[in-house]
Formats: sequence, structure tokens, C-alpha cells
Amino acid sequence: MDEALLRSLAPGVLAVLVRRGADFAAAEDAVQEALLEALRVRPAGSSPGSRPGGGEPVRDAKGWLVTVAWRKFLDQARADAARRRREGLVEEQPPPGPVPAVDDTLQLYFLCAHPSLTPSSAVALTLRAVGGLTTRQIARAYLVPEATMAQRISRAKRTVSAVRFDRPGDVATVLRVLYLVFNEGHSGDIDLAAEAVRLTRQLAARVDHPEVAGLLALMLLHHARRDARTAPDGSRVPLAEQDRGRWDTRSIAEGVAILQAALARNRLGEFQAQAAVAALHADAPTAGETDWVQIVEWYDELVRLTDSPVVRLNRAVAVGEADGPRAGLAELAALDPSLPRHTAVAAYLHERDGDLATAARLYAEAAHKAPDLAERRHLTRQAARLNARRRP
Repeated sequence: MDEALLRSLAPGVLAVLVRRGADFAAAEDAVQEALLEALRVRPAGSSPGSRPGGGEPVRDAKGWLVTVAWRKFLDQARADAARRRREGLVEEQPPPGPVPAVDDTLQLYFLCAHPSLTPSSAVALTLRAVGGLTTRQIARAYLVPEATMAQRISRAKRTVSAVRFDRPGDVATVLRVLYLVFNEGHSGDIDLAAEAVRLTRQLAARVDHPEVAGLLALMLLHHARRDARTAPDGSRVPLAEQDRGRWDTRSIAEGVAILQAALARNRLGEFQAQAAVAALHADAPTAGETDWVQIVEWYDELVRLTDSPVVRLNRAVAVGEADGPRAGLAELAALDPSLPRHTAVAAYLHERDGDLATAARLYAEAAHKAPDLAERRHLTRQAARLNARRRP
């Protein structure tokens, strides 16, 4: 069993153990031990379906993992004197045997996105339990020490251990967690954006909900532009300056098709509306041919759905493109100046309006507020470019 297969099976194995009576934390530990054993005893060069330790191929890889994980859970329960009462309960459960064809992965999504968890803990637990990533991989992706991430995941597991599996979860919360994972992009040796797309595909296969489809469409449309977003020196390339020939047309086509099917159900949500904006950008052959009037209309829908200050900020940019920079500046004046990117948007609109001195000053100010090095470099270059144009 190779690593990719094991990762795909892990959520279902974990769900089986929890359904049999194991608490989440202990079950997750047992599954991780079973996965390590599967990797440890598999002979080098054997095929993905090979039986660990050699011999005939494993016909039911999931069943093998369930058996090993359940045994490890029982071993730990017997070894822990403080869990003797629980041990008596789990001993009464029927022996492992064949694994029923029940897919409990969806329950894990809901459990990992429990409202009692902080967003960062929910993301980490989702990547560990549903994504199958190791604590070390998650720590590297978030650029924190492994011990710090281990503590965060451990606290999250303790929090959800008492949560029952008998209530439907909140799809909206799961989608927010997956979107947080996606927006982390690519860090270290784990491509979190690609991982989020993979997990959202899994969710879409299990939940018939237009907003799940909307999020998947949004991810695909944004992900299609990733290769054009960064210059060879690592600096950020704005959407208007991107080489559209480098966009992934297959992902764009898939995203648009998924979005159209979702919109046809007439149950509009924020992810569908965001995906519609992304689709309009993807549909334009050049930046100058972007249908900004339609984009403003979709932002109007997003304001109605969310009343988010960030959405209003993005709408101000769209108004500036559709109706002119002064109209955009008028929309911007009604927003809180402390909003992220407010200063950068103001700089862009002032540049469009021809006020290069004010734009250069605001670009430099925005660079000091930038959340990451790539953004800081981009804004600093914008300020330098305008200052160079202003010199005689």
C-alpha cells in the first residue's frame, strides 16, 4: 500500500473506529500507528496493493487497516489503567471482521470543523484527520515548530472527543475551513491549495449542495491562474499583467461547468457568487475586455449575501473599473481605512485618476503594511515606478 492510497483510506478507517466506540483522539492515534506499520512492513519496490510483509496482495486494504488500528486502540486501552472502564465497553463491541460499505468521511469533515474549535485548529485537524498529513508536514506548511503544531492538534482532538456523531454538521463551517486551507496556497513541501481542491472534490462527491459546488468551482478557477501569478524572481504579478496563455484552460472549463450547474439550481450563495466573478475574469481574452459591469453586479449580490467589508472593498475596485476611478474612490471613502489592502486600493485608484504623487505615497505606505514579502516587494516597485515617472 503506497502513501497516496493510505492517505485516501485513513479518513474512512478513523470513522469506523469512532463509530465503534473509540474516542476521536485515541482513534486518530491508533490510525496513525496503523499507517506507519503499513509503510514500515511493506517491502521496498512492492506494488501498491501488496500485502504488508510480503505474500498475496491485500484485497481489502481498508479492512486490513481497520483491523490493525482497532487492535492498536485496544492495546492502548488495556495498557492505560485510567481507561479500564472504557476498556470494558470496547471489549463488548463485536470483533472487527468485514468492514461494512459505509462512508463516514463526511462526518469527519463536520467533526474537524466543529464550531468549538478556532479556525487555525479546525484547519490543522482537517489536514491531519481528513487530509492524512503528518504533524511535521502541517507544521512545515504553516512555518511553525512541529511541537507547536502537535500541541494545537492535540488540543483540537481533545475538544472534539466528546462530540457525538448523531447530529448533522454545518456545511457552511466545513466550507469556510476548506477555503482557509486553500488560501494558504503553497508553503514548504505541502501544496495546501492543491490539498484543499482534493478535499473539496471529496466533499462534493458526498454532499449535493450548490455551495459545495460553488466552492469547488471557485478553487479551480483561482488555481488555474497560479502559474501566472508569480514572476521568476518570486514577485507577485497582478491579474491585469498576467500572461493568460499560462492559465490552465482545462481547470477553467471544469470550474465554469461546475458553476453553471450550481447556479442553475437557483440557490445562490457567497461561494457561487465569488466563483462567478472569477469566471468573468477567466472568460476575458485580455484585461481590457473584462466585463466589469457584470462583476459589479455580482459584487452587489455578494454584499447582499455577506455585507462583508472586504467584499465592499473589492466592489470599490470593480466600480472604479466600470464607472471610472473617481467613482471607485467615492465608494472607497465610505469604508474603514484600516481594512487590509485599503491603502493599496486607494493607491491604484489614484494612479488611474492621474494623481501620481498621491498614488506613489500610498503605494509606499501600503508596502509597509503588506502581510508578506511578495506583496511588499510588489507595492514597493509600484511606488518606485511612479516616482520614476514623476522625475523630469
